[in-house]
Amino acid sequence: MKRLTTVLATLALVLAGGGAIPAAATAATPQTAAACETGWGSQNKSEPGSLAMTGALANVRTGRHTCYDRIVFDIPGMTTADPALYWVQYVPGFNHVPSQTGIPVKGGAIIEIEFTAPVNQSQYPVELGDPLPGLDFTGYQTFRDAKFGDYYYSATHIGLGVRAKLPFRVLVLPGRLVVDVAHTW
Repeated sequence: MKRLTTVLATLALVLAGGGAIPAAATAATPQTAAACETGWGSQNKSEPGSLAMTGALANVRTGRHTCYDRIVFDIPGMTTADPALYWVQYVPGFNHVPSQTGIPVKGGAIIEIEFTAPVNQSQYPVELGDPLPGLDFTGYQTFRDAKFGDYYYSATHIGLGVRAKLPFRVLVLPGRLVVDVAHTW
């Protein structure tokens, strides 16, 4: 009877989380690993959208997050119901297509971002081949460089230099086109 009582008491402690199992043994999977699962892949991403955009690129900004770096293209007037048509893909080199001029972009890989919204030069003055104004990639895990490839064939072209070919996703939000690039696979 005493043995049965001891077994039941031990079982009660285990079920209640008491000292029978060390706390370190219960934490088998780190929390951060699950939080950074992306599954985004590195394949081309595109979305049918409007060729007749009422909005124009007014600003570009970036942000550092736990699992990814983010670049945001502010396009006032763009809606989720009628977004800009976009193509986002890894390319071997970044070019100004009409002139066949290469535009150097720093990084181990280059993502070309194209979308059907012109640049509002009065709000966001940028020239062919120049770094995007106002961006500083110091301290970023993934981003290295961003260059303006011009507005041609009804699309703005941006070359984004990243550390390596990594998973990315594209989000369309009211007034914004967002590209997130993961820090790791």
